[in-house]
Amino acid sequence: MAPPDGAFRNAPFVMINVHILNGPNLNLLGRREPQIYGSTTLADVEKLVREKAEALGVAITFRQSNHEGHLVDWIQEAGAQGAGIVINAGAYTHTSIALRDAISGSGAPTVEIHLSNVHAREGFRHRSLIAPVSVGVICGFGPMSYLLGLEAVHRVMVERARVAKPSQH
Repeated sequence: MAPPDGAFRNAPFVMINVHILNGPNLNLLGRREPQIYGSTTLADVEKLVREKAEALGVAITFRQSNHEGHLVDWIQEAGAQGAGIVINAGAYTHTSIALRDAISGSGAPTVEIHLSNVHAREGFRHRSLIAPVSVGVICGFGPMSYLLGLEAVHRVMVERARVAKPSQH
């Protein structure tokens, strides 16, 4: 789906890079609790995200780790590269001060996403440690959460580039 006509009129051309980061147990998508997460695999999600990224003209890096330190390293890497982040931190959303601090310190515009509606689930899932340092949160739309997150961070990055480099006209 392309942006609406005129959505980015007069926006400078910038190559947008986005890191799609997946936390613990997301490698089990399609097998783990399909009544909650559905039957779509992480490979299926990656394919959908790559198709959307191509339509938007966005370069992506798509990664998954069950290890908090890898996610911290990748967040810092995205920030150093000037990339945006779409992150499904899984259970680390609710527990990881390290991810929160990495996002805050990286300067990377970050959208937190979840496949399920975390607010319709157990109480401990209602609190996110990374939401306060993210530009937004999307949850409950299944695999579409990734596509919405990618579009959102893309728009934020285009707008930031426009403001940082006003037109020479």
